[in-house]
Amino acid sequence: MFEIKPDIQGRAEIETLVNTFYDRVRGDELLGFIFEKIAQTNWQTHLPKMYAFWETVIFRSGGYTGNPLAAHAKLVPLTNMGREQFDRWLMLFRRTVDDLFAGEHAEHIKSCAEDMANVIHARINHVPDARFAPANLTPEQRERYARYKSPPQPATP
Repeated sequence: MFEIKPDIQGRAEIETLVNTFYDRVRGDELLGFIFEKIAQTNWQTHLPKMYAFWETVIFRSGGYTGNPLAAHAKLVPLTNMGREQFDRWLMLFRRTVDDLFAGEHAEHIKSCAEDMANVIHARINHVPDARFAPANLTPEQRERYARYKSPPQPATP
């Protein structure tokens, strides 16, 4: 028999997710030191900010204010903030969601986390977002992009 996991329904589940996730991050050999030594994260202020962030992402009700891009960009001169770090962050986030929850909101939060990680990684490292690399596009997306990039053709009489 398998366990039926709840979906993320509100703030309580988001707090459980965020607390469990950051416990894992803090213990991770690749990411833990970034939060503890480099960013010197104040967990009393960071965790409530993350509750509000994810509540805003999922339910549009969290009242999050902040600039995640700037927060990550200031770490670039201090430590490696490359693809390996973002991939590890994503893996831990997905695993935490999957360990605790199942359902529409659980899938949505994982998708949002992936988008956010890709955007932040691309922006702070000044690299193209891998999601839009031609090799990662479907044939239909490539065709649509080619039409978009091509100059308009003159009408034939």
